[in-house]
Amino acid sequence: MRSPTRQARLLAALAALTVALAAGCSLTRPAPVKNTFLLDPVPPPAAAAPKPATLRIGTFNVSAPYRDRSFTYRTGDVKFESDFYNEFFVAPGPMIGQATTKALAGANVFRRIIPPGTAPEEGDLVLDGFVAELYADTRERPAAGVVGVNFYLMRTTFPSTVVWSRDYSERVALSASTPEALATAWNEALGAVLRKLAQDLAALELAPAR
Repeated sequence: MRSPTRQARLLAALAALTVALAAGCSLTRPAPVKNTFLLDPVPPPAAAAPKPATLRIGTFNVSAPYRDRSFTYRTGDVKFESDFYNEFFVAPGPMIGQATTKALAGANVFRRIIPPGTAPEEGDLVLDGFVAELYADTRERPAAGVVGVNFYLMRTTFPSTVVWSRDYSERVALSASTPEALATAWNEALGAVLRKLAQDLAALELAPAR
């Protein structure tokens, strides 16, 4: 019969060997490869004449289920899944804010577009956004990429007041069951949202600031 001391030493040696083997496996096992995508739709056509006002692109918040970079799939009415292997290159809020900046600058809707991150007092108007939808809808076939954004246009003068707001939602069917096809569908849906936004802002009649 082994003595308690000898048995304890044997157990400690086995534990150390197990840890060493586990560490060796973790060092030799390749890290999981992630695919990264960036939404960057083509800017809308230029407006006939820009408004004399200066527009600052403000904050773009994102609904909690879509706030992370991982792709989100809606598989049921109340069931969502996150994709570990496919994600956006940057977080959705800054990504869509940058795409909005590029779209409105290219559309020439305002005299000047100020990108996000500048001083809050800059510009005559500020455009904030809330990304309410950003998921792959797999409940029906073909699956579709869904993008929904709520926009709020406000004056920068104190007290700030909302002078215009509108909600946009677009869905584009996937051409294939691949993450590349999903990213392409989202890109087309976001492009459609931004085209409608540019058209509506170009047609907007702004009352003079008081």
